[in-house]
Amino acid sequence: MSESGWDEVSEVEREREAFRQKERRRSVMTSIGSSLALMALIVVTLKLSPGWPRVKESFFSAEYFALAWPQVLEGLLLNIRVLGVALIGVAVLGTSLALIRMTKSAVMFPLRVLARFYTTIMRGIPMIVTLYLIGFGIPGLGLFGRIDKAVLGTIAVVMSYSAYIAEVLRAGFEDVHPSQRASARSLGLTTGQTMWHVIIPQGIRKVAPALMNDFVAMQKDVGLISTLGAVDAVRAAQIVVAKTYNFTPYVVASLLFIAMSVPFILLNDWYSERVRRRQQTGGMV
Repeated sequence: MSESGWDEVSEVEREREAFRQKERRRSVMTSIGSSLALMALIVVTLKLSPGWPRVKESFFSAEYFALAWPQVLEGLLLNIRVLGVALIGVAVLGTSLALIRMTKSAVMFPLRVLARFYTTIMRGIPMIVTLYLIGFGIPGLGLFGRIDKAVLGTIAVVMSYSAYIAEVLRAGFEDVHPSQRASARSLGLTTGQTMWHVIIPQGIRKVAPALMNDFVAMQKDVGLISTLGAVDAVRAAQIVVAKTYNFTPYVVASLLFIAMSVPFILLNDWYSERVRRRQQTGGMV
């Protein structure tokens, strides 16, 4: 192609890029405008509501916000510790259940039945009921002496969420094409090596967005350990509310949980979009 031809092509491309930038700017401005209009509508609606002054004092008091902040923040540290331990427990138990359900060995038949029974039952029991059963049932046996409520809450979270994670992982592992397993075996890898080095890494990548969604949900549900009496962020807020008869501490707890969850939500959204783009372009996930 002649030099003038290249110049013509590049000029067309520059015009297209300029048009795309103009459309992006217009889209951004439209988004900002609609967001500001919605915020203004919400503010005006609240200001015009007859009960807004009372609601503002009950839920958004700066005085009680400052009073509750240190106590609720201290309680959130317990939520973070429980979440960290529960995350490890769910990963280990959930992966084990998924692998047991996938095995074809006749020797493992009783374990497969138990794993299937466990995942079916635990997914059908509400989280709050699991907490009550574990939190009050285990101490009632009198076998282990006095057990910290946070420990019992962690056990309940692990038992409940491992069932969900097991099924997500199993779906990911089974979605790996059989040719991957056959290729690995043809190269001399054992069944265990094939599972560890080939199936598990590919399966986890396929279901990573779903796993991250479950992790975000588990972050919130960790707050339910307050029903057992553990002084976490929610329980600390309840204590302050009982003393002050003001509901602002609940707003403090909500903001702290949001601050803890938002980074992982954004990470999940980014990764899901990345996977979607790779799939659309035919790339490897």
